[in-house]
Amino acid sequence: MINRRDWLRLGGVGLLTSLLSAKYSPQRAIAQNSGTGVNLRWLGHSCFLFTGNNLRVLSNPFEPIGCTANYPAPTVNADAVMISSRLLDEGAAGGLPNNPQLMVESGVYQVGGIQFQGIRTFHDRQRGRRFGENIVWRWNQGGVNILHLGGIASPIDVEQRILMGSPDVALIPIGGGPKNYNPQEAMDAIRVLRPKVVFPTQYLTNNADTNSCDLVSLEEFLTLARAEEFNIRRIQGNQTTIRPRDLPSQGTLIRVFG
Repeated sequence: MINRRDWLRLGGVGLLTSLLSAKYSPQRAIAQNSGTGVNLRWLGHSCFLFTGNNLRVLSNPFEPIGCTANYPAPTVNADAVMISSRLLDEGAAGGLPNNPQLMVESGVYQVGGIQFQGIRTFHDRQRGRRFGENIVWRWNQGGVNILHLGGIASPIDVEQRILMGSPDVALIPIGGGPKNYNPQEAMDAIRVLRPKVVFPTQYLTNNADTNSCDLVSLEEFLTLARAEEFNIRRIQGNQTTIRPRDLPSQGTLIRVFG
């Protein structure tokens, strides 16, 4: 978990981002970057390393426990770290190498010439009463508009939809349980957001402690996606590169690692 000193430092960051948010207009597009694309390296659950524009961005580092019990801890070098919640499967950012910039609250951040927008949602279906807030992250890296939904479990309202924009790539939880979208809710979110590429996240894998993991398997989501005739492709290994020229002009592609 993040230690007390880290959270005190992050409190100052949160104040700064709140001040920046007051000046942010939802209608102002996030600045476009080089069209060379972004490399996605999946480290398990909703943890990814995004590399592009000479910036390494880590999302949702976890503690190897429960649904992530048998994954290695994602202690990779990163320049910036986005955290969707303070839960152990999304907020274990203590001890990361390279002293990265940490982003843990909603608001606008500038790191390495890239603007990141943190959008407040809820981590459960009771408006945060059980598991608190979830931060959705939006940014453009390598000319690709990325939306990481973290561990969202609440419907996307109109204001949130405006802030989330038009994602090229969306990372959407699909495993269900009390604090993530289930497969049907994930499909509903895809219909709302209409992303060009979807990477499912936070589902049951062989790396889970099945006695303490309440997620469902990926196949339940893929069954719904096949019924909707989505294009589904498995990516060999745990990384891929998305370039603007490779994005479909219409429709949504489902991409799965492993």
